[in-house]
Amino acid sequence: MVTLLNKISQAPFVRKAIEDKADLSAFREKPSFKVLAGVFAIAFSYVLGWPMVGLMGIISYKTGNPWFTVIGGPAFYGLSHLVFMAGMVLSGAEYSLIFLRWLTRVTMESLIHRFGA
Repeated sequence: MVTLLNKISQAPFVRKAIEDKADLSAFREKPSFKVLAGVFAIAFSYVLGWPMVGLMGIISYKTGNPWFTVIGGPAFYGLSHLVFMAGMVLSGAEYSLIFLRWLTRVTMESLIHRFGA
């Protein structure tokens, strides 16, 4: 276990996170418009997903036309996926990396402390 921890701790990403004492201070700053737009897009994608698929099913049932579900369901579900990905591109990458660096540092320091690597 100690050898594995030593090997992992020498990886550039891990070593830099520990050396820089990566923290979550970036989350204290006011988010930019881009980040807020991304979070809104992510939230909106949930409205476009299964609720719209369900609505297409109800419309199909009420009108007796199954094509609303056959075409509309997958179309709205695919659209919701694209909107979610756009939201992640707008807001996710920067803050995800900050969080991942912090989590890496905390986890590795804990494991090194526990197993004495």
